Amino acid sequence: MRSIQLSRSVPLYRKTVSSLSILALCLAKSIFLNAIYDHGNPRSFSLYANALEAEDEETEEEPHPDPNDENHPGMIYVGRKVDDGRRAGFDVDNGIKYIFGTSFDSTHKDILESDLHHEHYGPDSEHDLPDRSRGKTREQVLHEKRVGKLDLSKGPKPFGWFEEHPLDGGAVPPRVVHVEPFFIDEAPVTNKEFGKFVRATYYQTEAEKFGWSFVLSSFLPNADTLESAEVDPEAEDWVATDKAYWRNPEGPGTSYKYRENHPVVHVSHRDAAEYCKWVGKRLPGEREWEAAARAGHFGPNNRTLYIWGEDNSTEVAKKYANLWGEGAFPWENHAEDGWRATSPVKTFLPNAYGLYDMTGNVWEWMRGGKHKSRIVRGGSYVDSLDGSFNHAATLGARARLHGTTTTGNVGFRCVKAPKRRMEHHYVYENENIGPQLALEDANGNRRYSNQQQGEHFFGVDDDDDEFDEDVTHDPTKPRPDEKRGRKKVIKPRTRASDEL
Repeated sequence: MRSIQLSRSVPLYRKTVSSLSILALCLAKSIFLNAIYDHGNPRSFSLYANALEAEDEETEEEPHPDPNDENHPGMIYVGRKVDDGRRAGFDVDNGIKYIFGTSFDSTHKDILESDLHHEHYGPDSEHDLPDRSRGKTREQVLHEKRVGKLDLSKGPKPFGWFEEHPLDGGAVPPRVVHVEPFFIDEAPVTNKEFGKFVRATYYQTEAEKFGWSFVLSSFLPNADTLESAEVDPEAEDWVATDKAYWRNPEGPGTSYKYRENHPVVHVSHRDAAEYCKWVGKRLPGEREWEAAARAGHFGPNNRTLYIWGEDNSTEVAKKYANLWGEGAFPWENHAEDGWRATSPVKTFLPNAYGLYDMTGNVWEWMRGGKHKSRIVRGGSYVDSLDGSFNHAATLGARARLHGTTTTGNVGFRCVKAPKRRMEHHYVYENENIGPQLALEDANGNRRYSNQQQGEHFFGVDDDDDEFDEDVTHDPTKPRPDEKRGRKKVIKPRTRASDEL
């Protein structure tokens, strides 16, 4: 590559150009002000001010819908409420702050109760709250992150690393998070509800397409098949059973009849998402799900291990959740709670929000994660209270499955966001919105998305001269006697997320 040598006179040349630019700007400003005032007549300036005021009035948005006027049958609202019990409107922060993560890690007690308040200000208010509560300012923690040494004793961590507790799989350490208000189904989707979806859309689940699904070994109708059956290498008690799907939960010869009010099982992540889309809803994010499961027990002082409190006895748990019990898994289930497999929804007591089966019965698919590592929450009927086998069925219970996994203990429920006004803003002609990325094909042709190509989008003309005295106004600003062309577009509502 040919090298280019710069002359030592470059700094002097830059000073000369800089001085000329300042002089030209002053001259242009003087000419522009004279044009606005029309040689001492402020009438043109008044017209200009009125035009700007009218422009501001047009940009005013309609008020948000009142969340108290919106209700959906079979769904519970989860969001901030005011003192009289009514739902807070969107004119304030009406989401929820709570401590997210495993229920076994006691470090959540170090988080201050004030960190959960919505009205928090200060130079370090944007920093993550658990660290700040230990007496560190935002600047101190950022400095430690930038210049501190990495702990590579356990190897480097990949992007999106999620530290899990060995007993319940919850996030370690617990931390304060925020979620927007939402509606959530009061119970998991049942076989009856899923059957309506299948009959209306002729949908075929992935278990039907693959021709098999996982069934618990002790539930197989024919135990002789265990000798030649294929099992999950990570969970040897689950057997790959041919022709098992949601209508035949344990394989051929079994039926979902008389279990229409049980949670639907043998559904993959895609199956669950397709159903939620069909009913106009979506899968919940795991932070949304845990906020609903904790049901107001958000702070360090009232955070509990289970939905019913801290008692880990079977006598108390059997009133609230369908779990395995005290028998040896997977062959001895004493059914202290009355059920050996799935149970009808709303059989057990709900949590403080009125939500059923937030612990036990079936795991529930969550939105997010990667296709090979989707997230399920809540535990199921094969889990224990203390984590002695399978997962501990706490409020932080969390596991990961491949997105195509279908099994007899995984279901789902749906959520829905409350109605909000549509935010708009205006895009003006000749508005410089910065550089734009372009896609280039094999022939070198570039394609710009949603923008005109080349310099003409920014109003650049090769014939224009910045020192031309005929230019009396900034072409990117409105003139007193005319209005810029503009287009009203929907403002995108985006939010950074680290749920992965």
